[in-house]
Amino acid sequence: MAALHDAAAPVHHRLPARVLRRLDGVFFAFAGVAAVWLAYLLLRLGIRPGWPLLLLLPFWLVVTYLTLPRIHRILTFIYVPGYFIGRTRTSDGLLGDPVNLALRGSEAEVHAAMTAAGWTRADELSLRTGLHIVSTTLRRCSYTAAPVSPLHLFDRQQDFAYQQQVEGSPSKRHHVRFWRCPEGWFLPGGVAVDWLAAGTYDRSVGLSLFTLQVTHKIAADTDVERDFVVAGLTTAVPGVHVEVIRHFSSGFHARNGGGDRIETDGDLPVVEVGESPDPPEAAAAGPTDSRDRRPSQTVFGGVVALARSVLFALAAVAVFVAPQTLLRLTAQDPDLLEVLAQEVVSVLVALLLALLGLVELALGLATLAGRNWARVWLMGSAVLTTLLAFGSRTGATTRSGLLGLPATATAVLLLLALSSHRARDFAARGRPRAARTDGVHELDPGTRPGVLDGTGPRAGRR
Repeated sequence: MAALHDAAAPVHHRLPARVLRRLDGVFFAFAGVAAVWLAYLLLRLGIRPGWPLLLLLPFWLVVTYLTLPRIHRILTFIYVPGYFIGRTRTSDGLLGDPVNLALRGSEAEVHAAMTAAGWTRADELSLRTGLHIVSTTLRRCSYTAAPVSPLHLFDRQQDFAYQQQVEGSPSKRHHVRFWRCPEGWFLPGGVAVDWLAAGTYDRSVGLSLFTLQVTHKIAADTDVERDFVVAGLTTAVPGVHVEVIRHFSSGFHARNGGGDRIETDGDLPVVEVGESPDPPEAAAAGPTDSRDRRPSQTVFGGVVALARSVLFALAAVAVFVAPQTLLRLTAQDPDLLEVLAQEVVSVLVALLLALLGLVELALGLATLAGRNWARVWLMGSAVLTTLLAFGSRTGATTRSGLLGLPATATAVLLLLALSSHRARDFAARGRPRAARTDGVHELDPGTRPGVLDGTGPRAGRR
């Protein structure tokens, strides 16, 4: 219905959204190129004797957590199918864990069933929970609600996840992610379900084969974890009914997005979780949709914008208080230095920098509030900063390169964060998040064609 409504809308209503999607694509690709350049810049400045060698650590972080993931995302957008194929996708666009469970029931019933079976709902991944993971790992303590990494299905992150730790070890755990199926969507073959899930077992911590990031490594036989989840539900929850779609997909051997081997027989259990007279606290706040939560990418982008506003303010103060010293450090052209050293010019430059800082502050706060226009303007500002920095680095000395590195790095980081899939979806939704509590989740018109269409008929739910 959403697709028909979008097709019937007047052209002047559809054009801005189409242009915005194209613009987002340009920002996304430019951020990938900028990430490669930032990695090169860090490497060039870091391979020098002395303290610049410390820059090799941020070089590794930029390559593994920013550059390689963005390159993978751009490439897999081209060749990985966007429709349902029984596999999740990582945030980098790589094929992830197999979808090996389906459920029927309301969200409250799913939460009640998982809680009764002894599962703990995982916390959302954020700066706070990330630091908690590091702290508990170093202290060898248990974190029973530790977040799981995001995987995507229906072009969105899991709506929630549950886990069980093993022997209090932070490196070993059972975990299962859940996605609400789009309204009116059917599995291939015409079977109607309410939820799809991916259950896997973390066996250790290691490095991703494709991005070199630190991540959990999963056990290869995902069918064992699938059967473990089903057995726990049928044992703990009265009235649970299970049907199995035999050979739902071909049995296969492959690798997930972290490079771990996976194997499955292709069967898909469909679990009817039954009624929940006493739903747990987890369901009290209403239906869950991961797109309604402010993602870490938006928070990070907004915080970087606030940091850039502070940099602008400090630069304005430096230009106003000590223009001669600052300009000698940064300016390469003696004629330009003479012009900028004039008192009137330095005051005007200081005022301009202060104004830019205020604008960056306002845009950062608006971006954190979910305003799409602010996100787009911030990305445009970051593109301009990056292009200017790229031009000025051509003949830059090591000293000026190091002085200009914070402005360049923050611009590239802001671009990568705000052009990400989750930041875009959160800002583009454009409706009050608190108002959507009726359990009906509209299809996002900005989603790639085919991602939400599935392969079954478009009829009403059972």
